[in-house]
Amino acid sequence: MDDLPAAEVSRKAAAATRRLARRCAGESWALDLLTALSCLALMALDVPGLAADDNSLNGPTATLVLAAGAATLLLRRVAPWVPFLVALALLGWLHELTLAQFALYSLARHRGRAAGAAGVVVYVAFAYVMFTLPGWPVHRGDTLSEFLSLVVPIGALAAGVGVAANRQDLVRELQAQRAETQALHAVQQERARIARDVHDFVGRELTLLSVRSQVLARRAGGTPWADGFEELSETGRSAHRMLNEIIVRRGVDGAPTPGLAALPELAEAGARAGSPVDLHVDDAAYRLSPLRQAAVHRVVQECLTNAAKHAPGERVEVRVRVAAGRLLVRVGNPLPAVGTPASPSPAPVSAGTGTAGMAERVLAVGGTFSAGARGGAYVVEATLPSGDPV
Repeated sequence: MDDLPAAEVSRKAAAATRRLARRCAGESWALDLLTALSCLALMALDVPGLAADDNSLNGPTATLVLAAGAATLLLRRVAPWVPFLVALALLGWLHELTLAQFALYSLARHRGRAAGAAGVVVYVAFAYVMFTLPGWPVHRGDTLSEFLSLVVPIGALAAGVGVAANRQDLVRELQAQRAETQALHAVQQERARIARDVHDFVGRELTLLSVRSQVLARRAGGTPWADGFEELSETGRSAHRMLNEIIVRRGVDGAPTPGLAALPELAEAGARAGSPVDLHVDDAAYRLSPLRQAAVHRVVQECLTNAAKHAPGERVEVRVRVAAGRLLVRVGNPLPAVGTPASPSPAPVSAGTGTAGMAERVLAVGGTFSAGARGGAYVVEATLPSGDPV
């Protein structure tokens, strides 16, 4: 029974260590600190030999010198030449090669292939000069062939690995930029669709307002209200002109997004693509404004496209209802079982630009949007203000 508290403490300590490791895994300073400590641990294996050689260093002093050298690796991202130069100094003074490996890797990774190649040339040339001088340790290569077989591969391999890591960093950066660009492009496209719908729907209402006001002005001819109706009609025409100026002249063209009446057609298309659709729409939703119906259509359209792409054959459930002054949209489909042909690949199939477009559409009308895995299914939910029915 006395072992139980100790076991519980050990378990909690291990869990805390794992959490700390996960938290620090993506932090550059933590990786740099781990690199410096790893280098120091390897160099510490040479401390007994350094203290025994004729270099006026004892064990503690040698440890401090090596620790100071390893500490320069904390600058390997911002100033990789600093640990490289310190590594050359330790190579000339103590014939220490470990820091040179870490420094050449850091130089190649954070400054590229040209810097890595230049570092290897300088490192080999400097080491050869030290080899020709008296005092070069026998275990570092007694003959020229032994020297070249030890020193040159160390530098070339370290720099080569650094260059490969540098290329991977560039690839990841380009992929991130591409994904960001695609997401921004999707948002811009969605904004263009929204602007087109605003122009078509709001422009129609402004035209009707102007015409009705003009009719009322004619009917009220000779009365005090005639001028007011004429002014209202002119205000409607002016608003319509400004709408054209803002939207039409910016190149927004094409037909407006369909509304809820087109959802059955989307469901049929999804079924033909291999994803059966259960569609349920409240009657009250059909009386909402065209802008809100267009937003719902856009969300359902993108969800059915994603379901056909990532979960073919799975049944998709679409619910559109009105409750407490809010328009609620929920689209969900079961996630494919791991190992089945429909399982998604480890790499993302798309950049997620469709999700960005859906979110932009919903947020533009004052709603909220969420998407993600939940309880074995992928669920997209959108909540919009219902507004006044039309």
